[in-house]
Amino acid sequence: MSLSGMLSKLQGQPTTYDKKSSYKFGRTLGAGTYGIVREAEQNGHKYAIKIILKKNVKGNEQMVYDELEMLQRMNHPHIVHFHDWFESRDKYYIVTQLATGGELFDRICEYGKFTEKDAAETIRQVLSAVEYLHYNNVVHRDLKPENLLYLSTKHDSPLVLADFGIAKMLESSSEVLTTMAGSFGYAAPEVMMKRGHGKPVDMWSLGVITYTLLCGYSPFRSENLPDLIEECRHGRIVFHERYWKDVSPDAKTFIGRLLHPDPDKRATSEEAMKDVWLTGKTATDHNLLPELRAYLARARLKRGIEIIKLANRIESLKMQEDAEEDVPGEADVPANAHEAAGQALVNNFGTSGVTPGERGLRTSEAPPPAKKSGAGRLSRAARGAIFREVVLAKVREMKNDKEKAAVEKAATNH
Repeated sequence: MSLSGMLSKLQGQPTTYDKKSSYKFGRTLGAGTYGIVREAEQNGHKYAIKIILKKNVKGNEQMVYDELEMLQRMNHPHIVHFHDWFESRDKYYIVTQLATGGELFDRICEYGKFTEKDAAETIRQVLSAVEYLHYNNVVHRDLKPENLLYLSTKHDSPLVLADFGIAKMLESSSEVLTTMAGSFGYAAPEVMMKRGHGKPVDMWSLGVITYTLLCGYSPFRSENLPDLIEECRHGRIVFHERYWKDVSPDAKTFIGRLLHPDPDKRATSEEAMKDVWLTGKTATDHNLLPELRAYLARARLKRGIEIIKLANRIESLKMQEDAEEDVPGEADVPANAHEAAGQALVNNFGTSGVTPGERGLRTSEAPPPAKKSGAGRLSRAARGAIFREVVLAKVREMKNDKEKAAVEKAATNH
């Protein structure tokens, strides 16, 4: 038995925990309800490691096992690849391919030009992944731009679908799911109305993504669940002339097939893949970048808030006991985080008179006010909270180092 394996056994760790020593953990890529995602390196290759706290999924461990099973079964060029998994006493670790090319809208806005034809090809890649999932009786249930990532920074990099945390593998093609799932603004009406759902929910989400990609704003303006349900179940999809006059009729028809309020009448992934718009033959060369850049600027307001949520979540995640490198620290905060978070904190989100180009969630799509002097700084309370969490993380690190040294000493003496 190796020294690391002996130490794991002495510490009461599961047998797979020995794998952890082969990874060098890096920066934190994101934080969610159940844990965090960190970059890691093994034998010169970089990966993304999703770290899930067992106490956060207690009684619902099947969710983690389902995700592992699905990822291991998936083999598609537009779906993130599974690499490995292991566990500790208090955490699960899921290792997948690392996508370094950025999120869908971030990447697009770096281009000099992005046309409707480019949009058709982008959606075709996503839909091919969805069709593969549905063929294998898997429903993703959380399609949104944040889960669509480019594998690399190369111009011809493929787009991959990630985050299968709430995906479900159906026992049969007719199985009906009843749990709430999805993200606000992208969830299908049958999900929000708790009427039971299946594969059609992914098609609805893809319709919302396609609409937003072609005009730079969401097809829905509602800011609360009851209003959003009312809006979605009536299928109120409007193509405002100012923003849609240069977009092809086939694109609008394609969106209409996906955003049908009745899931039985919504296009399936197989049917949608045969749509003429996805060939690009009828798509225009209209440049969509001006509208998309405006959308991204509005969306970054929400990202400013997310950095505060990440800092506040550090302590609640309790990343301790078996891995000091699991604790997000000061190095995990992006270079422009203070400016982004500070700006988001001072912005007034209660805007009125929203125009079509400003529709959607106010926190993510309302245009930001002009930057004010001193607005790019965190409040004293926010700075104090982050500093406190960094100090606590360091204290835990020192404590764990001391405990680890004691265990190693005991192991060598016996």
